[in-house]
Amino acid sequence: MEYIGLHNQIARNKWMSILLLIAFPGLVLLGIFAFLVLSFGNDIDQANLVFIDIAPYALAAVGIWFFIAYFIQERIIKMSTNSRPLERDENLRVYNLTENLCISVGMKMPNLFVIDCPSLNAFASGIDEKSYSVTLTTGLIAELDNSELEGVIAHELTHIRNKDVQLLIISIIFVGIFAFVTEFLYNSLFNKRSRGGHIFFLIATVVSAVVYFFSILFKFALSRKREYLADAGAVELTKNALALASALRKISENSNLDVKNEDLKQAFIENSPENGNSFLSFFRELFNTHPPIKKRIEILENGL
Repeated sequence: MEYIGLHNQIARNKWMSILLLIAFPGLVLLGIFAFLVLSFGNDIDQANLVFIDIAPYALAAVGIWFFIAYFIQERIIKMSTNSRPLERDENLRVYNLTENLCISVGMKMPNLFVIDCPSLNAFASGIDEKSYSVTLTTGLIAELDNSELEGVIAHELTHIRNKDVQLLIISIIFVGIFAFVTEFLYNSLFNKRSRGGHIFFLIATVVSAVVYFFSILFKFALSRKREYLADAGAVELTKNALALASALRKISENSNLDVKNEDLKQAFIENSPENGNSFLSFFRELFNTHPPIKKRIEILENGL
């Protein structure tokens, strides 16, 4: 995949962030309106009046939820992975590789963290320059040579430079909101059914489930695109596509990293299950957070 250029990608991701901030609350409002229309039947005027009354409160609730979640997300990530700061004296090799890459593009060096784990994986996170960080597993550091490790670090730095890390957090939070609402309504419906049933909860559950389904598809599609772009950006930094391809091949053999937060896995450099050659592969890929790693390696080896 041809890399479209750093500045263009940063600008595009800023616009994407704005669109996400609009689209996800828009899905919430659309779900509420659909619920009201179905509930009131043919009385569209009544549905409109009720919608106008409750829409500001719904948006306020989503806004408060988002604001709180956005600023505690980094703490949640650290707790979910049991990561710890990687001190310079502990591994000067990683520091030198990261510093050299940052100097070459004039960016501030992010914080470095490490997860004590034999698996091979890495991810970037953060919401601003103070919190930007690159996290590596001890297995990754031990198994990759300098050029391979440089490629992985460059991949994660590209996520930071492209503002992918903010996009990731925004999508996780909003999809989490939809998941909570859907689960709440489902549980409420179950309790109501045990006492005779309630059509309104049934309608609300169906509508919220549909909205949640489409938000999941959008989040996964966005995540897959991020990985292709970060691979291309890493090659732009290191001028060594084969080293990153070699690193991904090693990572694919032992990438499983046990974390408490499943949503965080879409931030990993690798999180794509093998789909085989089944005719259902295309549909399964729609629900993958990453493109097939074999395809990423093939692109790197054949030239971006």
